[in-house]
Amino acid sequence: MKETVSFQSNGSKCAAWLFTPESEGPFPIIVMAHGLAGTMGLRLDAYAERFAAAGYACLLFDYRHFGDSEGQPRQSLDINKQLDDWLAAIAYARSLASVDASQLALWGTSLSGGHVLKIASLVGDVKAVISQVPHLSGPASLGLNSLSKIMRLSLHGAYDAARGALGLAPHYIQASAEPDQLAIMNAPGESKAYLALVPAGQKFDGRVAARFALSIGLYSPIATLKKLQMPILMQVATNDVTTPAKPAIKVSDKLANITLKKYETGHFQPYIEPMFSVIIGDQLAFLDAQFKK
Repeated sequence: MKETVSFQSNGSKCAAWLFTPESEGPFPIIVMAHGLAGTMGLRLDAYAERFAAAGYACLLFDYRHFGDSEGQPRQSLDINKQLDDWLAAIAYARSLASVDASQLALWGTSLSGGHVLKIASLVGDVKAVISQVPHLSGPASLGLNSLSKIMRLSLHGAYDAARGALGLAPHYIQASAEPDQLAIMNAPGESKAYLALVPAGQKFDGRVAARFALSIGLYSPIATLKKLQMPILMQVATNDVTTPAKPAIKVSDKLANITLKKYETGHFQPYIEPMFSVIIGDQLAFLDAQFKK
């Protein structure tokens, strides 16, 4: 069953979908959110439907400033605000009468694949974490880009930050674009694959306030992994040209609580068939091993 719900995060409404199984609760709960500029309708509901069918409640939400959530200016991506939205979402999920508040899993992908690790270090009693094609290391992600692109993004970011300081409207860049255009993600094929996640007929704002370009290289949630004790499923794409697989592979060799799964695919293919069935199958097996012992 799918229900449209909402919760408050620092005085603004976050829009969300709650998926629950048809059986009697209380249910384990999975809290989920998308990556860079993504919204919950970009294939996250496909995951939630499968999880609900397997007996898990799922709360999907849009960050403030994005999708159906409140927040001005629009398309403004602040990492700390997104982390606050995660904390608010978890508190709301645990308040639901149909949910077993002690049976909580976090699910993140791309940028939120890093967020869930950071949040797991802040929230007590997280039973399991799924981190799909995660952003783990700012320097590693920057290393996939040319110096000229990094400099151009920095200039646009500085200009936007200055506009923000003056109370002016944001200066936007695209989250994804073709290789000859400036965007956060513009490796060959990435824009087409990213936009393929948008449902037919749905409007999608693919912009992001350019100031985000100044922060992504400084965000390395991989540093929190050594603090985490709960089971973690780390799923990486070996052909990923957006969030490199190498940091996850390297750290997984050192930490016994991480189950590493490697797939010979790209960054956006896990969301759609034929790779989706493989990815979700591994996620369900991992969850069942933690919650249905």
